[in-house]
Amino acid sequence: MQDKHLSSQFDHELNAISSRVLQLGGMVEMQIHQAMVALAEFSTEVADQIEQTERSVNALELDIDRELSTIIARRQPAAIDLRLLLAISKTTANLERVGDEAAKIARMVKRIIASGHARRLPSGELRVAADLAARQLRKALDAFARLSAEDAVIIIRDDDQVDREFDGFVRKLITYMMEDPRTISACLDLLTLAKAIERVGDHAKNIAEFIIYIVKGADVRHGGLKSMEPAAQ
Repeated sequence: MQDKHLSSQFDHELNAISSRVLQLGGMVEMQIHQAMVALAEFSTEVADQIEQTERSVNALELDIDRELSTIIARRQPAAIDLRLLLAISKTTANLERVGDEAAKIARMVKRIIASGHARRLPSGELRVAADLAARQLRKALDAFARLSAEDAVIIIRDDDQVDREFDGFVRKLITYMMEDPRTISACLDLLTLAKAIERVGDHAKNIAEFIIYIVKGADVRHGGLKSMEPAAQ
C-alpha cells in the first residue's frame, strides 16, 4: 500500500511539472506571436513587451529545473522515469531558447527601426517561414501534451519546409542588397532575424525528438528520418 501511495504521489508530481512545461510553452508561443506583430508593424512597443516577458520565461525555466532536481533527489526514479525527467529538462531548455530567439527578433526589429530603412525592406517575405515555425512549435507542444510519438515524427519530417523558406529568403535578401546597397546594414539585421525564425523550427524539431525518446526510449537525434520512423512505431 505504501508503494502504491508513493507511486501516486510521483504521478502527481510528474503531471504538475508537465503542466508547468506547457505553461512555459504557452509563454514562448506568445513571444513568437508578438515577435511577428513587432516585425509586421515595426513596433518598438511590442518589441519591448517581448523582452519583458523574457525575464518571466527565464524565471519559470529555473523553477522547473529546481523542481526536477528535487524530484530526482527525493524519488530516485527508476530508469524509465528518469528518462522522462531528463527529456522534460531538455524540452524546457529548448523552450527557453525559443524565448531567446523571440527576444533576438525584438532586438533586431528595434535596430531596423533605428536604421530608418524599415519600410523599404522585404520583411513581409518572412511571414510564411514565421507561420511555419510557429505552427511547428504549436504541434510540438500538442505532441508533448499527448506524448504522441507519431505526431513527433510528422513534426521532424516537416522541418525541411522551414529550412527551404529560410534559404529562399536569403537568396531574395542578397538580391535586394545588391539592388540597394544603402540597406545592407539593415538587411543583415533582417538576416539575423530570419535565422532566429529558422531556429524556432529547429527547437520544435528537438522537442519532437525528445518526445520519441520519452515514449519509445529511442534516441533518434542523429539517426535521420529513415531510422526515426521505425523507432517511433
